[in-house]
Amino acid sequence: MRKAGIAAGWIFAGAVAVWAVLRLFGLDAWYPAVQVIAFTPYAVLVAALGVSLFGWRRRWAELAVTAVSAVVLAACVIPRAVTDGDALAGATGPELRVASANLLIGGADAAEIVRRVRTEQADVLAVQEMTPEWLAAADAAGLGDVLPQRFVAPASLAEGSALFSRRPLSDGGSKLMAFGWFQQVHAVITVDGVPLTLESAHPASPYNASVTPAWRTSLRKEPDATPTGPLRVLMGDFNSTLDHGLLRDLVSSGYRDAASVVGQGLVGTWGPYNGDPPLGSSAGSGISVVFRPRFDPEP
Repeated sequence: MRKAGIAAGWIFAGAVAVWAVLRLFGLDAWYPAVQVIAFTPYAVLVAALGVSLFGWRRRWAELAVTAVSAVVLAACVIPRAVTDGDALAGATGPELRVASANLLIGGADAAEIVRRVRTEQADVLAVQEMTPEWLAAADAAGLGDVLPQRFVAPASLAEGSALFSRRPLSDGGSKLMAFGWFQQVHAVITVDGVPLTLESAHPASPYNASVTPAWRTSLRKEPDATPTGPLRVLMGDFNSTLDHGLLRDLVSSGYRDAASVVGQGLVGTWGPYNGDPPLGSSAGSGISVVFRPRFDPEP
């Protein structure tokens, strides 16, 4: 029994250490790591429990390994729950309120989406998985009255995409992110003389081993930020969280994650959990208003 307990302890400590290495170095773009890594916020709690248990049992070697891993994981996760006051305080210039909604292959309640757009006073709505039927229902519910400008690419299944806006849109278009996968509508909006490129992001979903390569391809095709050029906003369903290295690479090109900036980076956004577990801030389902970014006229 004693040997079995020692073995179990080292298996636990080793598993937590491997998780920390995968998360720290972004070694998660393969199946099944891409799915498992999304639960990193829970791994922090499990590692902390292991630290307490090993300390109580005076298993110092396992304690050291688990404690280091716990610190690494916590350092990766906790900042998302802290408001970035410097980023918010330093923002100046005109404001734009944007929202995003995954319509679940047109199954979302169009009237409720329109109601939320009105309530939250969204200036722009990006949608994914938009069908022609949903678009017709949204127009019947008054979406065109609230957001009269649009670029749309409806489709019968999940590849549909659209942008709706209070302000005029220009240079609109749509692109396919990976063969047989989702479209992304993009357009330019001008706010007080400042051009801003908007895109309804929807990389492929890594739900099994065969489609994980498409997920990698489409995330890598997402446009980088342009910190020295025209401003760009990506909003939508990224099918990933900030615990995925590829998404962090995209953000590090010059974007700011809206939920993290306002300290809401551990709010779940994807079913079937109904948004309850803290699975990150980027895999969107339902409508979620992103913080009102202020930006300087000069890039």
